[in-house]
This record gives sequence, C-alpha cells and structure tokens, in this order.
Amino acid sequence: MRIDKWLWAARFYKTRSKAKAAVVGGKVHVNGNRVKPSHEIQMGDLLELSRGITKEEIVVTRLSERRESATLAQQLYLETDESIDRRSEAVAARRMERAGLQVPKLKPTKQARRELLKLKQKEG
Repeated sequence: MRIDKWLWAARFYKTRSKAKAAVVGGKVHVNGNRVKPSHEIQMGDLLELSRGITKEEIVVTRLSERRESATLAQQLYLETDESIDRRSEAVAARRMERAGLQVPKLKPTKQARRELLKLKQKEG
C-alpha cells in the first residue's frame, strides 16, 4: 500500500495531497529512510512523522485503503513508548516556558549555588 494513501487513511493528514506533500518534503521517514509518496509500506514498518514542532514514531499495525472513523483509524498504528515520553516532556517544557520558567540545561555551578543560598537567606 502507498504511504501517502495510508497516512491519509490513518488520519494523520486531512487530504491525500497534504500527505503526499509531507512525504515529498522529507517530513516522513520509513525505517529511518526518506521515501517517495509511492513507497509501499507493510505491517511492522517504523514511521517517523514530523508535524509542526512534534515528532512521532509509530509502528504500522494494519493497512487500510479506506478513510474510516477516528477510532478505527487509531487501530492502524501504535505509537512507541519513547515517542510518547518525548512528546509529553516537550509539552511540559512548553507549558513552563509559557509560564515564564525555563528548564536549565545544566546543573548550577558551585558559585551559582552559593549565590542562590545568599538570595534565600536575604529573603528569610
């Protein structure tokens, strides 16, 4: 089955032409390789989808050429646990940034810890 047709049937994209454009644009990889819209996928293939700022890794569990309801479309694939964890961490980080907080990239240095202690002692 063609990948653009399957992405449309699994409801990742509203139209088949949008699914085709995503594949051509390099937003979809199959088993780590960039593919063409006519690429034939099979059950068990690992798809990497980049949609907006999110990246998803899914495994194809069923093939369907018909676009069905959302609940039936969700049965066509299974998202990997690592992908779910990454997306939930990204959502939490975006919420914190919106609230004005930023997740530090590194642990504070000894000097920074001392400065934080001084600030805390002044407040108390």
